[in-house]
This record gives sequence, C-alpha cells and structure tokens, in this order.
Amino acid sequence: MTLPSLALLLFAVFSSAAGQIMLKHGMAAAATTAGKAGGSLAVRAATTPWVVLGLLVFAISAVAWMTTLARVPLSIAYPFNALGYLLIVLAGSTLLHERTSVWTWAGSLLVVAGLVTVFLGQRN
Repeated sequence: MTLPSLALLLFAVFSSAAGQIMLKHGMAAAATTAGKAGGSLAVRAATTPWVVLGLLVFAISAVAWMTTLARVPLSIAYPFNALGYLLIVLAGSTLLHERTSVWTWAGSLLVVAGLVTVFLGQRN
C-alpha cells in the first residue's frame, strides 16, 4: 500500500468517526429540544447544526472510502475500520462524557491489535 493510499484510508476512517460523534452530539441535542418543546424529532434533527455537519462530514468520508476502495484491496482496507471503533470509544468517553468500562477498552484494544496483525501480515 502506498503512502497516499494509506493517508486516504486513514482520512476516511477518521472522518467517518468524526461524523458519527457529531451526529450523536446533534441527536442528543435534538432529542432534548423535542422533549422539552415538543414537535417532531425528525424535524428537530434536520434543523440541528451538529446533525447537518455530521451528515456532511459522513458524506465526505463516504467519498474518501469509495476512492480508497478503488486503490486498495478490500481485504486490507476494511480491517482499518477497526480503528474507528477505538476512535469512537475515545471520543465518546472524552467529548460526550459517556461511561466506558475496562471491558470496553480491552475489547477495543483487541480489535486494534487485530488491525495491526492484518497490516503487518500485508507487509510481508
């Protein structure tokens, strides 16, 4: 895998994770507003800036992912999504103040260990 392909792949994974965090933050705000003021959650979500931004970032990540798939074999690219799990757990606990357990961290690290194993196996 070339360095530009790796950079594109990592951009796709990181932007996907960022989009998911933005969507979660926006949906929590939309649900709170809909619960207090009433109205449709769908309408609140569609007009919440974090939801709109999250969808935009997620769309950009989808384009980056499709471009990655044109350059990198799926058997190599797809395991990199495991890195997204770790990013989501990290961002969820630090930015969204979600509770995580030792088991969550251990499982996430095991998934990333699998990613490292696949990556190192491709270098031979």
